[in-house]
Amino acid sequence: MDNTREQGLWKRGVLWLLLLGPLFFASYGFANWFTGQRDDVGSLVFAWEPQIPLWPWTIVPYWSIDLLYGLSFLLPACRREMDRHALRLLAAQVICVACFLLWPLRFTFERPPLDGTFGLMFDVLMGFDKPFNQAPSLHITLLVIIWAMFANHIRGLFWRGLLHGWMALIGISVLTTWQHHFIDLPTGALAGFFCLWLLPLQGDTPLKQIRLASDPRRWRLALRYGLGATLCAVLAVKLGGAWLWLFWPAASLALVALNYQLFGAGGFQKQANGRLSPAATTLLAPYLLGAWINSRLWTFRKPAPSQIVEGIDLGRLPAMGDLGGYAALVDLCAELPLQHTPQNYCSLPSLDLVAPDALTCQRAAEAIENLRHKGPVLVCCALGYSRSATAVAAWLLHSGRCQGVDAAVALIRQARPQVVLGPQHLAALQSMVDAQPGLEVAHAG
Repeated sequence: MDNTREQGLWKRGVLWLLLLGPLFFASYGFANWFTGQRDDVGSLVFAWEPQIPLWPWTIVPYWSIDLLYGLSFLLPACRREMDRHALRLLAAQVICVACFLLWPLRFTFERPPLDGTFGLMFDVLMGFDKPFNQAPSLHITLLVIIWAMFANHIRGLFWRGLLHGWMALIGISVLTTWQHHFIDLPTGALAGFFCLWLLPLQGDTPLKQIRLASDPRRWRLALRYGLGATLCAVLAVKLGGAWLWLFWPAASLALVALNYQLFGAGGFQKQANGRLSPAATTLLAPYLLGAWINSRLWTFRKPAPSQIVEGIDLGRLPAMGDLGGYAALVDLCAELPLQHTPQNYCSLPSLDLVAPDALTCQRAAEAIENLRHKGPVLVCCALGYSRSATAVAAWLLHSGRCQGVDAAVALIRQARPQVVLGPQHLAALQSMVDAQPGLEVAHAG
């Protein structure tokens, strides 16, 4: 265990268990009872699912999640981690039970009678669990959250291998015990990662970052991504079968739309190491793939960075082998992860196709100025055309190398003609200048 663990946390963990335990049984039991009174409960079963074997012994890993649920409260090292973990489990319960009540599904396979210890364990389970309330699987949703907590604290190759193997077995067991149909697994995993994204262990919850966008461009982009999400969802419903996987890009695009409308760049959860959080990576995976392909297509003919002045280059987000020769990196990209982070790295996440604000411009200028003394600096975003170009222009003004916004933009366009700096970018730069009297007459150091 962590030597820096706060004292007395076990008491807090017990209190959370005393709250969550009864809530789990009460809410899940109510959803089972309520759904059992309905006569409109359908099912969603793929044609290949009858081929899934019934392995009675997998009731053991299936049941083990209850033990791991309790043990997970022994792992947090501080009150914040404890509370976030508990709130994740609470959110999982609320989300899944709400789905059970709104869109109930029924498990359709008839399990044959089973004898022995395994049979007894099934009998005990069925005394409480009923063949309703399938998607998203609460079992899988809780598994994702508990797995993440154990993975944060278990060390050593052997123990981590054992952990991941057993957790994967729990995930498989929901099928091999004939407790769930397949659709329940990916929907449960999606719900679990949403809880991790909603309540990160580091940083604020996105709920605290909610700011209704005032920029019309952000609203237009949110609408486009929202329409894309709606189209994917409609196709998934209409076509069915394997097309149901379109619900993943639907959820991904919907989250991107919310980032533009409400959460801002923080909704992508880009961390100090240049990577997105595991939860954001999973939820946004279809969008991230499309965004990466788009960035490479736009820069395919001219992938190399452009030197603006000696020691300051402007370019696209580098791949793992593209950092040679640079001592530092200033990254304005919010939506794409950096695969390899140099020692001197500054991340200032900004939304794509939206001009950085004056404060971000100022921070970028200061970061470039501080890092340039360590060696050559690459300033980048997805393409190296707008956000990063704005950052370099801000530095040119901040350092006194250019005496006005037009001069800074002209210098950048001379070195990299592909840059796209519109009225919003120019306005942000001018706002930065106006906020610092005398900046335009500053001199380079």
